[in-house]
Amino acid sequence: MTDVHAFCAALPGAVLTFPFGEDTAVYKVGGKIFALTGVAGPASINLKAEPADVTGLVQTYASIERGYHMNKKHWITVQLDRSLPEGLLAELIEDSYDLVVDKLPARARP
Repeated sequence: MTDVHAFCAALPGAVLTFPFGEDTAVYKVGGKIFALTGVAGPASINLKAEPADVTGLVQTYASIERGYHMNKKHWITVQLDRSLPEGLLAELIEDSYDLVVDKLPARARP
């Protein structure tokens, strides 16, 4: 994936915010965070994941670790070093987005 920012921003109802300063892009849907990444040439992205999937992802891929500065049970940090199989990063972003949307009340869903 060449541009995580464009991919995140294109998801329905996604909003880009900067609550942690101008260097950290925070993507939200329904007011809830689904992705955090650097603004300029991001080196990694934090994504929400099913707790049952976190351990397997961390054990399987060297570029995925438990969420940096996040709840390690529910978040992963993915290094954007292009080492993941084609399409996996997009799938992880979509899964993070879907996890957040599924928890939103019906009126707040895009």
